Amino acid sequence: MEFTNRLILKEMRKQYLIYLLAAALVAIMPSCRKAPQYKALIITGQSDHNWGVSSESLKQILDETDLFSSTIIATPSKGEDMSGFKPDFSKYDLVVLDYEGDAFSETTNASLIDYVNNGGGLVAYNSESNPGAVVSDSVKISERRSFEVRTAQIDHPVTKGLPVRWLHPDDVIVQGLKPAGEDTRVLATVSLDNSYFSTGRREPVLLARNFGKGRIFITMIGTPDDKENNALHCAGFIVTLQRGAEWAVTGNVTQEAPFDFPTAAGAVLRPGFKSITYEEVFDNLGNYDIEKSTKYFTYLQSQIRNAAGNEKTLLKLEKKMVGILKNEEASDDAKKLILRELSWMGTDYCIPAIKALASDPELSDDVEFALARLK
Repeated sequence: MEFTNRLILKEMRKQYLIYLLAAALVAIMPSCRKAPQYKALIITGQSDHNWGVSSESLKQILDETDLFSSTIIATPSKGEDMSGFKPDFSKYDLVVLDYEGDAFSETTNASLIDYVNNGGGLVAYNSESNPGAVVSDSVKISERRSFEVRTAQIDHPVTKGLPVRWLHPDDVIVQGLKPAGEDTRVLATVSLDNSYFSTGRREPVLLARNFGKGRIFITMIGTPDDKENNALHCAGFIVTLQRGAEWAVTGNVTQEAPFDFPTAAGAVLRPGFKSITYEEVFDNLGNYDIEKSTKYFTYLQSQIRNAAGNEKTLLKLEKKMVGILKNEEASDDAKKLILRELSWMGTDYCIPAIKALASDPELSDDVEFALARLK
């Protein structure tokens, strides 16, 4: 009996230790999250735009990738002594210039050039202050409006896999910039032909250059307007900045083209600079109200276009859309939207769900139209 009790106590201690170990592992798991690989230094302090808004936005955008941990430093104010501004660039994998103002001291400028020459990554954001990637004889600033961006280099790591044409909202463009050096690649351009200030040429807005052992990425979009700041929240600006920053550091891009990247059909905004998920699109489509927003409808259309020729993906989308038709709480606007899309891309799978709505007076015309097209 005593021997049996000892065995029981021994087994209980063993189980207790297992529970303690499991509890300890659960407790430390959050702290085991992979730390950002790269340190980024964002330099700001003087600019024609609101650099307080832009620099904080750049930090959030870079840190959102989990690749970067960013630090912001500000130069002296305009007209003050710049000689004491001497960042130690060697502590960072990436330097981001959110700066248009008084010239750096010769020492600091030479240090920055050496940093890139020796393998450092540089991102110039809305800035002509960069070591030799763009030049300009004279520049003009366009009126603020939305415009279409066209990818000029589809094989570059920054733009590979992204749409050739996509809309960017509520921004201004610097006109008159020219690539410096034959190795500077213009990745994307815009045309301002409808603008009063148009120069009749395509203006470069995304550029990349190998510089010594380092790399420079330049983005000339994403200017804050001190209102909604839609240009900063544009998914196209955010994604190309994130990919450009990674390329500047490594020469490669591991980030996949995201679900919510804009197309020529419409711009896409990211509130809080965070991407929207596949599930969020369909959760929100059920509450679709055409008078309030077409955002999620735009996402859906984009995914249907991107899935062209891929029967497996199209069927997955169709099943999600049928789920909205079957949802009694989904709005009539949402169901009309789904019926319209299914009418041209649906299969036999969706027909029973469509027929089930025929008795609804609000939807009967849309049902009849969809079934006629699906025959």
